[in-house]
Amino acid sequence: MPIKIPVGLPAGEILERENIFVMSDFRAEHQDIRPLKIAVLNLMPTKITTETQLIRLLSNSSLQIEFTLLQTATHRSKHTSAEHMAAFYKNFDDIRNTNFDGLIITGAPVESMDFSEVTYWEELCDIMEWSKTHVFSTLHICWAAQAGLNYHYGVPKYPLDKKMFGVYPHYALDPNHPIVRGFDEIFLAPHSRHTGLREEDIEKVSALEVVAKSDIAGPYIIAARNSRMLFVTGHSEYDGETLANEYFRDKNKGLDIDVPYNYFPDNDPTKRPPNLWRGHANLLFSNWLNYFVYQNTPYDLADLS
Repeated sequence: MPIKIPVGLPAGEILERENIFVMSDFRAEHQDIRPLKIAVLNLMPTKITTETQLIRLLSNSSLQIEFTLLQTATHRSKHTSAEHMAAFYKNFDDIRNTNFDGLIITGAPVESMDFSEVTYWEELCDIMEWSKTHVFSTLHICWAAQAGLNYHYGVPKYPLDKKMFGVYPHYALDPNHPIVRGFDEIFLAPHSRHTGLREEDIEKVSALEVVAKSDIAGPYIIAARNSRMLFVTGHSEYDGETLANEYFRDKNKGLDIDVPYNYFPDNDPTKRPPNLWRGHANLLFSNWLNYFVYQNTPYDLADLS
């Protein structure tokens, strides 16, 4: 089934060229089915790229999805046009009385800052508090995973000696957990961050479970035991070229940046990196939609309240 997106969203044209089924508002409204209402709080600076990456993954299921893009009112995007934001994004005030089947909160390039120093931290806390009563399942990605674990459970983050940057092997600690159903015993996922979590801090919280980890990159998938929140510390949604773009961007700025780990063939930045995590990424998002949203969310979202 397709994902319903606003007419004119740039991701639509890109994904149609990839033969991914997206549907306009008009056609979706004429189907006799209740779509899953999924909101995405997009905190990434490259808004259109992130929109496209997430829609690509959310569309890979048999479920019809109604897609709502959110922004913080307390921060203005510097890398995406005001026209695009006004046309396709809503603020929290626009949806605070609306219930959603699922919410995705993306990463953000602010992980080196204390949470309280982030300009939109108070607004994000309001949204995370609201999600407990207005969203059935929330998926937090990268910095949002650290932010969500800190806000909801008091789990701290720590600065790393150097950036966790590359594609790392992971394995499931609980292979029977629904979020890792169908995963290979060893699977790859990208990371790009300056801070990390410690497994021992998470283990102190009885409401949480570390489902998957990397011996190099640390805890990767952390789940609330009530299945209402998931925290993913990496960037499985990244395209094959995303880490390369980040690497060359920082090199051109004269920053001290290592070649991404386990990414370029022969560790040679002149060679095109293959996407070796696409299968894992599709399973991660389809498992979330199926087992944590569709199978359990009430048919009438008013019941969430």
